[in-house]
Amino acid sequence: MRISDVLTSKPGHQVITIGPDATVRELLGLLAEHNVGAVVVSADGEAVDGIVSERDIVRRLAESDAVLDGAVSVIMTSDVHTCAPDVPVDDLRALMTERRIRHVPVVTDGKLVGIISIGDVVKSSIGQLEFERDQLDSYLHQT
Repeated sequence: MRISDVLTSKPGHQVITIGPDATVRELLGLLAEHNVGAVVVSADGEAVDGIVSERDIVRRLAESDAVLDGAVSVIMTSDVHTCAPDVPVDDLRALMTERRIRHVPVVTDGKLVGIISIGDVVKSSIGQLEFERDQLDSYLHQT
């Protein structure tokens, strides 16, 4: 199974982005509105300039609540791990586990085409295991 398969199976293909100059307070509203845990930071909606998650906000809030009125670019992760749609899901799962990241933007020709969460990866793995179980069950119970 490839990342493109996971993207196809997701109910929504829209990737939520925010500009680097937006405030963290605006970011919080976006996270709540779309019920997501991370947002891609992009000045033009196509290039990946960074990524920012709930975790990033919480860590900075522990230092000072003044972060809420600061720019997203101050708290974002700018060294973003991305993947291509043709990457095997198993490879992405290994990367996410090794790097301890929960969201990976999917990029084609330098343009943002999707985002994969650890939940998406787990869901696809469960689906694959259920399919294999059903195939084995069918094989064993042939008449």
